[in-house]
Amino acid sequence: MTVRKKTIEKHPFLTLPGVHRGKDVKYVAVTDIREIGKEPHLFIEVYRNRKDSRDIPVVRIVLTKRDFGNFFPDTGTWTRQKITDNTWSSYGLAWRDGEDRRKLSYKSLKEENIMHSAADEKRLRGFLENRQETEGDAWAWWDCVKYRQDGVTAEESNARNRRRWERRAAALKERIKNTGMLPEGKILQYADQAVFGSRHTIFYKKRGSRATMACTECGIVTEVRWKQGQSYESMFERLVAEPVENHYGTCPACGKTGIFIPQGRAARMRAQKGYLFLGQQYKENGFVLRYVEVEKEWRLEEDAGKNGSEMAWAYETLSGREIARIYFEPGKKVQRDYHKHNPYRGEDFWDDCNLTGMSNIAIKPGKIMPETFEEIKDTFMRYSALEEYCGEEHNYINPVDYLERYIQTPQIEMLVKMGLTGVVRELVKCPYGIVNDAEAGTPALFLGIRKDRVKQLIREKGDTDILMIMQMEQRMHQHWTESQIGQIAEIGEQACEGFAYMGVQKFLNRVAKYAGCDYGTGCSTAGARLQIVAGRYIDYLNMRHALGYDMTNTVYLFPRDLDTAHARMVEESNKKEADIRIASVCVKYPLIKKHYRRYRKQFYFADGEFLIRPARDAGEIVMEGRILHHCVGGDNYLRKHNDGKSIILFLRATADPDIPYITVEIDPREKTIMQWYGAHDKKPDKARMQGWLDTYVLHLKCGQEAAGQDGAQETGQGLLMAAI
Repeated sequence: MTVRKKTIEKHPFLTLPGVHRGKDVKYVAVTDIREIGKEPHLFIEVYRNRKDSRDIPVVRIVLTKRDFGNFFPDTGTWTRQKITDNTWSSYGLAWRDGEDRRKLSYKSLKEENIMHSAADEKRLRGFLENRQETEGDAWAWWDCVKYRQDGVTAEESNARNRRRWERRAAALKERIKNTGMLPEGKILQYADQAVFGSRHTIFYKKRGSRATMACTECGIVTEVRWKQGQSYESMFERLVAEPVENHYGTCPACGKTGIFIPQGRAARMRAQKGYLFLGQQYKENGFVLRYVEVEKEWRLEEDAGKNGSEMAWAYETLSGREIARIYFEPGKKVQRDYHKHNPYRGEDFWDDCNLTGMSNIAIKPGKIMPETFEEIKDTFMRYSALEEYCGEEHNYINPVDYLERYIQTPQIEMLVKMGLTGVVRELVKCPYGIVNDAEAGTPALFLGIRKDRVKQLIREKGDTDILMIMQMEQRMHQHWTESQIGQIAEIGEQACEGFAYMGVQKFLNRVAKYAGCDYGTGCSTAGARLQIVAGRYIDYLNMRHALGYDMTNTVYLFPRDLDTAHARMVEESNKKEADIRIASVCVKYPLIKKHYRRYRKQFYFADGEFLIRPARDAGEIVMEGRILHHCVGGDNYLRKHNDGKSIILFLRATADPDIPYITVEIDPREKTIMQWYGAHDKKPDKARMQGWLDTYVLHLKCGQEAAGQDGAQETGQGLLMAAI
């Protein structure tokens, strides 16, 4: 369709022969079949059902067996939208876009959008090969069109997916063809030494002073004596060291060293796994890392004997399996292929995508075979400094991550060769926040530190804690000494807050004095102590400053006892915060104070032991919550008290009326206790206090005045005493 748009536009419109007289009809469609380029094309032109809209359609829809398109004459544009996005709402039809989007029933939709004649509909259904002729069973004509459009788009999608799969399959086949053979013998030999440490196992079972041993290296079962006997003949028998579980010993048959394992544990022994990387040149300039899983297993075979299971022989097996290949080529994305197994066919195969979910094949750190570093010299990765990063012992690393970061950030080579391995490890893990300028060509600009700090950072092997302090020094435009850099690194970046109140060295000295520890000891306990004390000291200084103290006064800057001074500042800060809160709630909830006298007259009561009264103002409720450590001081309770929905009462001992004891929330209308709690949301002396409150509620409901009159108090006291 795309190549014949201009030809289709040149074809004259079909025009609407006449306006349909149905009052519900809004759109009328006319059809025709025309041959363009020796291929039949179905033209569907939709007109508004009006006399002034008979010559130019709203939309011209053209279909072939393999394509479709829509032409809108009013804008002169082509689209490839389907005729409808669903079959039950009016806004789904292409020509109704922008009109009233009210939902219609399917029946109403068919009444509003019709074909001009039965011949038009027959022509459409015949071209689309739709044989549903019965009115009750037939689709609407646009459903027939959408069915064809769905088939076209599905076929196009399948074709695209097929071409994509063919390209991937061809590329995978090409990679397999150009990947060399795997040297299995070298891999297993290296794995036995580097991964498993040439470990052997000697199974044993002791019977008195004798022991039966089976070595997995030679497989021979021998009877030996590990303890000197009493008989004359035993003096001429060979003695061996006593076999002890998980201790190393020597096989009496072959002389190899192995780990002693009791015969009873042989069946529970599990194979040990490890991982290796072998790098090889790929094509002319590419590089492939081959990820191999190796496994060593130690087994003991047993026979039935007179005294139970007896050792027959022992053996060990070493195996390996290549599970992934990672290809690096110039100018291409890193490609990972995975070795999979089809359980239905019983076949192994290579695929260019990973498994999903719990079966995902993860590439873990492993040993790198020495041949890798010779192979990489003839590839475009020759300057990656992979060998220097691994070190002489080729420790467990993930070279895939390293090489991917090298492609992304070539400066890694320079950092590795300078000895900044700590920085490189961070970049390999991908925290690029330590990078100041990713395009820089020098370490100082790349990391955002002073030029003269690079040598110190090299001596520290790229320690990222030191690096952070050096970056902080550069941002603050400071010039600290090397010892100060190291001391600040022990404390952390929090130290910069302390420098606002005093000099760098003075602050560091004070922290060491309060902590009672020296810098640079290498002791983890001392380092943790310095960090904790520094944080407390900074917190103390910040609270002093926030409370308006003169921070040039040495008495305030350098307290004798930091812990005591810090606790005092915390208490003073909390009091200040509480005062601000109290002042704000008194303004926000003024009716609590205004209605206090009325509520006191209604709810006050006292006897010889306890008294209960309402809160005087919102601030008193806040303080009650702070002292008793519960939530009564929250806005929810204050708002309800202010609006008269519930009243907060304070129950206290008559002898100590100013000491909070129990807080009560009461419904003023129903005269019922909604809830009551003491300190920390607990109910002290629950049975007794619940009885006291129940009698108090009875007193309120009986209509007694809570005004503090002697007679009323005596009556209430009598009721309470009776209840108790």
